[in-house]
Amino acid sequence: MLLRANLNHQPWSSPIQTLILLQSCKTSKDIDQVHARLITTGFVKNSSLTAKIVLSLSASPHIPLIEFSRYIFFTRHACGNREDDTFLWNAVVKTYSHGQEPIEALWVFCLMLENGVFMDEFSVSLVLKACSRVRLVKEGMQIHGLLNKLEIGSNLFLENCLIALYTRCRCLESARQVFDWMKIRDSVSYNTMIDGYVKGGKMDLARDLFDLIAMEERSLISWNSLISGYAQLEDGVRFAKQLFDEMPERDLISWNSMINGYVKCGRMDDAQALFDKMPKSDMVTRANMIDGYAKVGRVSTARSLFDEMLEKDVVVCNAMMGGYVHNGYFMQALDIFYSMQTEGALSPDRATLLIALSAIAQLGHIEKGVALHLYLQENGIHLDEKLGVALIDMYSKVGSIENAMLVFEETREKSVDHWNAMICGLAIHGMGELAFGLLMEMERDCIKPDDITFIGLLNACGHAGLVKEGIVCFEIMRRIHRLEPKLQHYGCMVDILGRAGHVEEARKFVEEMPIEPNDVIWRTLLNACRVNESLTIVKPVAEHLMSLDSSSSGSYVLLSNTYADLGMWDDVQRIRTLMKKKNLKKIPGCSWIELEGIVNQFFVQDGSHPQVTEIYSLLDAQWMPKSDVSYSRCC
Repeated sequence: MLLRANLNHQPWSSPIQTLILLQSCKTSKDIDQVHARLITTGFVKNSSLTAKIVLSLSASPHIPLIEFSRYIFFTRHACGNREDDTFLWNAVVKTYSHGQEPIEALWVFCLMLENGVFMDEFSVSLVLKACSRVRLVKEGMQIHGLLNKLEIGSNLFLENCLIALYTRCRCLESARQVFDWMKIRDSVSYNTMIDGYVKGGKMDLARDLFDLIAMEERSLISWNSLISGYAQLEDGVRFAKQLFDEMPERDLISWNSMINGYVKCGRMDDAQALFDKMPKSDMVTRANMIDGYAKVGRVSTARSLFDEMLEKDVVVCNAMMGGYVHNGYFMQALDIFYSMQTEGALSPDRATLLIALSAIAQLGHIEKGVALHLYLQENGIHLDEKLGVALIDMYSKVGSIENAMLVFEETREKSVDHWNAMICGLAIHGMGELAFGLLMEMERDCIKPDDITFIGLLNACGHAGLVKEGIVCFEIMRRIHRLEPKLQHYGCMVDILGRAGHVEEARKFVEEMPIEPNDVIWRTLLNACRVNESLTIVKPVAEHLMSLDSSSSGSYVLLSNTYADLGMWDDVQRIRTLMKKKNLKKIPGCSWIELEGIVNQFFVQDGSHPQVTEIYSLLDAQWMPKSDVSYSRCC
């Protein structure tokens, strides 16, 4: 116990020793002991000591000490109305403004005014910062109005705080009014205003303001802010590069912003050229480069960069894992995740876990999914909205709809994303009636469905053959929830009608769509014609699909297979000739099967599996790969 450990030093005879002992407290229990002694010794009535306690403990990194400083203040000082108490009030306001409850700073500030305590510029700056953090723009405007009535209203520091408040709340016109009325401006004024324009997507106004600053007065912050803004735009990289070349000096942020701009638009050769010229790179730089190479499909180059790093952080590992998942290398992504666990140097964060769950979902490996769920439980990782949704999605995709339902039911506060994940999971498993039932539960729980909810519902109805329920869902979306159907919703409806054999209704539905159907919808309709052998509809649908000049090989393969099913060999030959002219190749089909903990992957006519001879020996001869079949179906 803290008190027993210090009894021999007799700290209670001196207020200073008491204060030192109090500062060494770490827990509420320790503080309670010292507080009890403050009361029994009478030191708690010493206003000088209690003021020092408030000032000293309010800056502590330990929450129990901060809370004790607030308690001492409100019980011993808040009732006074002396002007020299301003610094105490400011100390307490700061604990809220910079802490976890910024909105409470406004309440303390109002209490301060009610008690007639003199407020200074620091008081106002603290409450403006609190309003900025929680985006209380109306309250910020009230404080602005108060400042206009006071002498400190034209204070440069406070005017900069007002600009920061308005820019963070996206009230750029109000921020510009403050800026224009300022008698004196400094670099903070310009930088804050430029940053506000950049984050608000108003690059023209940001550039105009930047050009008003004399070259010798432009700070590195304003250069970096403008470069970062241009780098985020699809056609803004060339403007960013011009500024980058004109800069009198550069720092790491300048280089990273420019590299990030090239990465976003896929110009990896330019990004690499800058990377090679950098005087010094950091983890952010390498994470950007790894992410960029992975997004353009150069996974081996990304991995080389990853392996070259002697030290790695979680962000870099996440970038490499995300790159693997993006390119379909799910096991490699999980290998990095498992190495992070076994080596122990890095602790996976929530982004890592989300990527790992996505990889497992794509692999369909239920044992790995259960193991990761157990890891979350053993490490006390709270299932926030994203992790909970990802876990439901993972269990649905690996085939364990029961576990998905358990996670869903155990989630106390469900957002619309949780409901969407569960509905889409039921859709995958063909449980249309249960999915439709969840919509009714959402209504009872006052959860407003969104467009993704109805995509899941319509898919579920399609897979379960629930035509009437699908039509009802479509009408509920339009008429009750006033959601405008998107292409995906129309595509789902075509699929529902087509699967049920209502090809003529599906064709009419497509023709009456208020938006132009894309090639996916036409392919869905064509596939329905093929399955139901609707010869009268096939030809016009096929010709329309051809007129779209789709670059997707899937459209041509579907056309070829449809004509082959109907024995229209001349048309089959015509489609395949077109594919050769356009150099379109069918991406081979792929499937997985898990056997004794090992995931086996097979491509169409694949001969790379180590047991290929034994596998083909068990198959009927008609399924053996043949190269001399002229009009076989496209696989």
